[in-house]
Amino acid sequence: MNEIEKLRRDIENALACQMQTPRDFDYLSKRIYARLHIMLSATTLKRLWGYLSNGGQPRSSTLNILAKFLGYHDWNEYHQNAMLPEEQQSDPVYSRRLSVTEELHPGDRVRLIWLPGRICDIEYMGGLDFRVVASEKTRLHPGDTFQCSLVIEGEPLYLDHLVQEGRAPIAYVCGKKKGVGFEFL
Repeated sequence: MNEIEKLRRDIENALACQMQTPRDFDYLSKRIYARLHIMLSATTLKRLWGYLSNGGQPRSSTLNILAKFLGYHDWNEYHQNAMLPEEQQSDPVYSRRLSVTEELHPGDRVRLIWLPGRICDIEYMGGLDFRVVASEKTRLHPGDTFQCSLVIEGEPLYLDHLVQEGRAPIAYVCGKKKGVGFEFL
């Protein structure tokens, strides 16, 4: 598998979705914009995936954007990592993290995403406190509250002091196997 094929596979894994329909490419384009505030058209993505036949070699700027979407500094860093044997490959934990007390203000909302197809929108309440405002396919429900200090893309997210429906607080892990992604809303 070459690096571009690996890049496509890694993006599909991150999205928990195979890129097969025009809607999938529109979704990826929107996710890239939500995460990086950079517009990459669905048409460009279709070319890269071979969905449109008039492809050719992708531009380095396109590869840089997609590598950044996965949490790498740029295409060179992704490429160097991809050349290593799989057991030696690493994920750039340092480049995609959210330090709650340094980067959020009360009222800010964040979307958490993890496999398979789980989505949870949370609102920062101040300190280390969050409230769930919406969720799909998770055990977290609107109104649940929890504490969290750090979110690292691609790593499990550990919630502390999760309170659900007046029950005693518990600890909870999101994205235990493949980690979580996050976007600012």
